[in-house]
Amino acid sequence: MVLKPSSVAAIALSFGAYIADPFFPDDCEPPTLAVKLFAALCILMIVFVNCASVKWATSVQNFFTAAKLLALVIIILVGFVKICQGNTQYLKLSVSFDGSATDLFAYGVAFYQGLWAYDGWNQLNYITEELIKPHTNLPRAIMIGIPLVTILYLLVNISYFTVMSPDELLASGAVAVTFADRTLGPMAWIIPFFVCCSTFGATNGSLFTSGRLAYVAAREGHMVEVISMVHVKRYTPFPALVFTSLVAIIMLIPGDFESLVNYFSFSAWLFYGGTVSALLVLRYREPDIYRPIKVPLFIPIVILICSVYLIIAPIIDEPAMAYLYAFLFIIAGLIFYFPFVHFRYHPKFMGKVTHFFQLLFEVAPSAYEVPEIGEDGKM
Repeated sequence: MVLKPSSVAAIALSFGAYIADPFFPDDCEPPTLAVKLFAALCILMIVFVNCASVKWATSVQNFFTAAKLLALVIIILVGFVKICQGNTQYLKLSVSFDGSATDLFAYGVAFYQGLWAYDGWNQLNYITEELIKPHTNLPRAIMIGIPLVTILYLLVNISYFTVMSPDELLASGAVAVTFADRTLGPMAWIIPFFVCCSTFGATNGSLFTSGRLAYVAAREGHMVEVISMVHVKRYTPFPALVFTSLVAIIMLIPGDFESLVNYFSFSAWLFYGGTVSALLVLRYREPDIYRPIKVPLFIPIVILICSVYLIIAPIIDEPAMAYLYAFLFIIAGLIFYFPFVHFRYHPKFMGKVTHFFQLLFEVAPSAYEVPEIGEDGKM
């Protein structure tokens, strides 16, 4: 309810910034209202596609992912040409890292902004029920995707430094647009276009998976029952997608990109740390239980250490009420968890509410069956 909608909102804001930029003069920043309206429009278009058809959603994802890769390749090739022409003055470590903070805790917020670009690493985890051979294809996709994205993003940043100084890069509200204006001449418009495609596709992917997360949470009894239902004709988690998109649009109203990223990252690493802690506890308490996917023990230990640092460091370096609000908002979930989930209290009027939304959305409970675990511990 917190993490994924904020992720959707942040990416949609990037889309809004790039799509609004051509409508205003070069020396005029797009108004915040215009950016947020375009972001909301992006979310509405994507939720329509995802509610209409799973095939439409996956086709949109494939198309815009290809557009994103094409844009990255263009930037990398242009950067390579600039390096061959001798434009390497900003690539020197003494220049590119000049003015960097030396305080250990100052890197926490920097990691929030940097690791945000790689957060898609866990998106497939939320749709394992819809994957073919998930025990094989899930780790394979992660092992191929993360190194590929890391190499591409590293090469893109090197390309940026061939035409921009660190100060210019930090001052630019749209780095890819600035890069294109300085290198591509009359064809500079293609990079903002591809960036819009990239952010639109990323928003689609985030909403596609976050809708499934809300859907499964409701199916497990952690949210209202109607969110666990699917459309009777289109077989999509219609209520979950609508709910997630509405929360994301609400988050657009008070938030800006940086605050949403920091809010998301703080909350995300809080949960990542809790997840790997649970994994370590289960490895100790249930060493012989069947595990379809098993990683070396040092990996969750390293992630736990990183999680603790990324939770504490930003608070020490830049204390802000936003972190306290995020923590309190998460803890506030216990107010609803104990009566409605732990003690399974169901108000009588919720039956009528569920029935109303079933008729409104044309949805019904899914035919999901919990996999049985045999005596050997295998499913």
